[in-house]
This record gives sequence, C-alpha cells and structure tokens, in this order.
Amino acid sequence: MNALKLKKGSTSHSAYNLRPTFSDTIEQHTLAVVVDNEAGVLARVIGLFSGRGYNIESLTVAEVDHTGKRSRITIVTRGTPQVIEQIKAQLGRIVPVHQVNDLTVEGPTVERELALIKVAGDGDKRVEALRLADIFRAKVVDSTLSSFTFELTGTPDKIDAFAELMRPLGLAELARTGVAALSRGEG
Repeated sequence: MNALKLKKGSTSHSAYNLRPTFSDTIEQHTLAVVVDNEAGVLARVIGLFSGRGYNIESLTVAEVDHTGKRSRITIVTRGTPQVIEQIKAQLGRIVPVHQVNDLTVEGPTVERELALIKVAGDGDKRVEALRLADIFRAKVVDSTLSSFTFELTGTPDKIDAFAELMRPLGLAELARTGVAALSRGEG
C-alpha cells in the first residue's frame, strides 16, 4: 500500500489539488475597461491600483458612448499572471464598471499612441532631425529658428525609438497620450 510516498514538503498532483499554477514571469497587459461616465469613477479605478501597489504604465480615458454616457479606460500594466487576474477580478467588482477586457490575451490588437516631440538645435543636427522625422513619418507641427515640434503616431516602441534618436540631436520636451487599443477583426 505504501508504493507512493511523497517527500516532506512536496506537493501532490491529485485531482483534489485544483489550485491553478501561475508563472512568476512579469508580463505587460493592455486592459480595456468600459465604465459609466460619471464623477469619481476614474478615481475609484486608479485607487484600486494604488491601494494594492500595482503600477499603471499607460492610461487613456475618453467617452465612447455619448447617449449611454459610457467611457472607455485603456490601462497598460505589468505583473505576474496571478496579479493580472486579480486586477481584472477587482476591476469587475467596481459598481460602475460594465466590462473588463484583457486585450493582450484575447488575440491580436491594434495599439497606437500620439506623441509631441520638441527638438532644439541648429545646423547639421537640425537637418538630421528633419531627415529622421521623414523616415518615421513624423509631421512638423511647429517650427521656429531654433526648434521643431514633431507629431508622431504609432506603437509605443516606435515612439520610444524616435525619442532615443532625437536625444543626441537636442530633444527638449516630450508629451505622450498613452496607448489607445482595440482588438483586431470583428470581435
């Protein structure tokens, strides 16, 4: 009868051990949360993150249904799969939240961000900034004798890459909107 013995501290792999296993790997997830567009809702969502020590990497909010008075909050956050599951469950329990979608696990997404990048410089640096802006399809939205302000839309990685190239050329200021994201296809 003692054919199967477990060492002290080991776990059994029986049918009674129904606890799911999660990885310790930190992952980035994009969450889309549909909420009532009313005062205090954003504060409650943000409070959930800050109260539990979760970080928000990107946050965008806008009304998406004027007649139904609903807004969509797009949040980019990082955590272990277990932490992400906790965040989604806790968001779903907030009363004015109507829907929580984890776009990262639901399939392919389209993600875009808008950035305004001010580059100050002259001479060759100015010419190089314009050349790189053309490669990245950045649009000049303001120009003075000593600076350019570029408008760039794309993935966060594209904006990061452009900003890094502009640093040695005189990057003076950077403003970003945060990620706006949708699932691809008909869903």
